[in-house]
Amino acid sequence: MSDITARRRFLETFGSLAGIGGSLESGYDRLVFTPAELAARSWFHNEADRLGLQVEVDGNTNMWAWWGSDRSSAVGTGSHLDSVVKGGAYDGALGVVSALLAIERLQETYKKPQRPIVVIAFAGEEGARFGLPTLGSRLLTGALKPSDVLGRTDREGGAFGDAMTAAGFDPDSLGADPSRLGFLACFVELHIEQGRGLVHQDAAVGVISGVWPHGRYRFDLTGTPDHAGAASMDSRADPMLVLADLVQLAEGVGNDRVRATIGRVEVSPNSTNTIAGTVSAWLDARGAESDDVFVGVASITAAVAARAKARDVAVTWEQESWSPAVGFDQDLSETIDRVVQSMGHESSPIPTAAGHDAATLGAHIPSGMLHVRNRTGISHSPHECAAVDDCVSGVAALTSVLEELACR
Repeated sequence: MSDITARRRFLETFGSLAGIGGSLESGYDRLVFTPAELAARSWFHNEADRLGLQVEVDGNTNMWAWWGSDRSSAVGTGSHLDSVVKGGAYDGALGVVSALLAIERLQETYKKPQRPIVVIAFAGEEGARFGLPTLGSRLLTGALKPSDVLGRTDREGGAFGDAMTAAGFDPDSLGADPSRLGFLACFVELHIEQGRGLVHQDAAVGVISGVWPHGRYRFDLTGTPDHAGAASMDSRADPMLVLADLVQLAEGVGNDRVRATIGRVEVSPNSTNTIAGTVSAWLDARGAESDDVFVGVASITAAVAARAKARDVAVTWEQESWSPAVGFDQDLSETIDRVVQSMGHESSPIPTAAGHDAATLGAHIPSGMLHVRNRTGISHSPHECAAVDDCVSGVAALTSVLEELACR
């Protein structure tokens, strides 16, 4: 395939997905089981059909598009199609588009692979709707149980099971699927970088060495709702003040080894002239090691408890999810790195603090990841950006990796 054709095919394929659920300028809202996410699923089916791939949807609503009739020792690739609220165009989507284009390229040379290749679009990786990241891959592997999921509600109070049913899926089918997981010999995910590592290395494509551990925590702060004018400043039990403390405490534990963020808040009654009665806030905490996260969260919870007590506000907290650290398979990562280096992309493997489905699978099968340079370094935002030439380089690198793993 010529460079001109490769560029054209990327623009056509990526552009057809980029028209679903938002825009490059305003961001994307493809939350799991919403009409926009279901439209992206239809797009995946259509693209897979065009390539002659056999599409299956597992009980956890992950989509599998197979090249090759066998179902054993398969090389898996892909990513996810859902987004955060007002997310970027490339997060997840670039990995799925690149995987499909890689198979298209390989089909020009090979009638069929020596080992089957399957493109997987995992469900609900972002966790933006129901608060559980890497949903489909964790259900598949048993890291999440159906009971962990079915009781969850979205911001409008809609239950997970009802949303799943309305989307045409069966909640009774959720759960670990070791036989399907056993189809995979390995998994390789391409993803836009969520940071500036490749920008600093001046490389279009790089290799991820591992993924930081990641926890999500909910804090509920309960004070006394009152009149914003009539209540004296020294008589208030205002949970918003404790929220302000919590935000600063999260910032205070952050350093080169820890990231701590309050990114979501719900306030009741949420009225301009009323002192809040309750505030719920969600903490996202990640670290180079699990102990870095645990120490940081312990520091935050101890300090916020003291601040809340001083303000006559009750506080409770719970861990909503935990994803352990993952070091990717050394042999597979060396293969990916060798291919990347042979194509002239001189970069050193680096860890990522962002969660990925490849990390979930990495606890069970050999897994590895490719990064494509993010020009802005910004992600989970419309400002996320990858140059077309870098994306085409990523497709070429993934194609070569899959060729080595499945076609030779």
